[in-house]
Amino acid sequence: MPYVPRSVPSPVTSPALAPEVAAALAEGRALVALESTLLAHGLPAPLNRSAADALEAAVRAHGAVPATIAVLDGQPRVGLDATQLDRVCAGHLDKLSVRDLGAAVGLGRSGATTVAATVTLAAAAGIEVLATGGLGGVHRDGGTNRGSWDISADLPALARTPVLVVCSGVKSVLDVAATLEVLETESVPVLGYRTDAFPGFYRRDSGHPVPCRVDTPEQVAAVWRAHRALGSGLVLAQPVPAASELDGALHDRLLAEGLALVAERGVTGKDVTPALLRHFHTGSGGASQAANLALVSANAELAAKVARQLAL
Repeated sequence: MPYVPRSVPSPVTSPALAPEVAAALAEGRALVALESTLLAHGLPAPLNRSAADALEAAVRAHGAVPATIAVLDGQPRVGLDATQLDRVCAGHLDKLSVRDLGAAVGLGRSGATTVAATVTLAAAAGIEVLATGGLGGVHRDGGTNRGSWDISADLPALARTPVLVVCSGVKSVLDVAATLEVLETESVPVLGYRTDAFPGFYRRDSGHPVPCRVDTPEQVAAVWRAHRALGSGLVLAQPVPAASELDGALHDRLLAEGLALVAERGVTGKDVTPALLRHFHTGSGGASQAANLALVSANAELAAKVARQLAL
């Protein structure tokens, strides 16, 4: 008998909600989803644990409830308590994108969720707004050196999932122009928050314009209310705070060195971006890490403000 897909509840489509998250959803209060890959794979201990508290505090300070998302012992969880955050930040967790959720759930594994997986679980829980640092995208030379495009799962996840993602553009180690082209092809709107230039993660201007500018959380909420029924997500791109922006000459030097390094070592696929970001951290004396923390905190604050508007 052929398999006929059915819309039935599963651990992925019905994740476990923290009590505070469940109460906020029932009462129509503002919520902001936070991805956990930054904590488990993007920042070293103990900085990652203090960052987890700081991001949740930034969301609360602006009137929204934070919901950090991860999979623990095969159970997708939307909203983590202190002990669960400790576990995420202790390391040894898998890195889970959307394709990995079924295996993690079915085999009882634990993992931190990427933007793609976090968007998927946030939408399943009924949360519309997510804050992160930099969006994944198209790798540089993705279609030149290996004959096929190397594209982050973040982009197709946004194309099919109605969640508003607040970020600082795409990571500057990626092909920004190609990434924007994919977002356009997938009909994912891109808004620049108080900027006409699409941000480049560590840099405030990637060299590419944004299709549309907004200047207030009210404008963002108005655009999202008009768009969300179309079925795709939306990218709200906010530049890194000016005081934390990485020096342009330093950025370009580290990027060139990093690209040469991964080519020399034969690093490919999903391992490229982490390798480049590690080189940035080492070569910048920690300045890139400070920029990352500053921008993700600012994005959490903005996400909370937008979520508050949507809850009105």
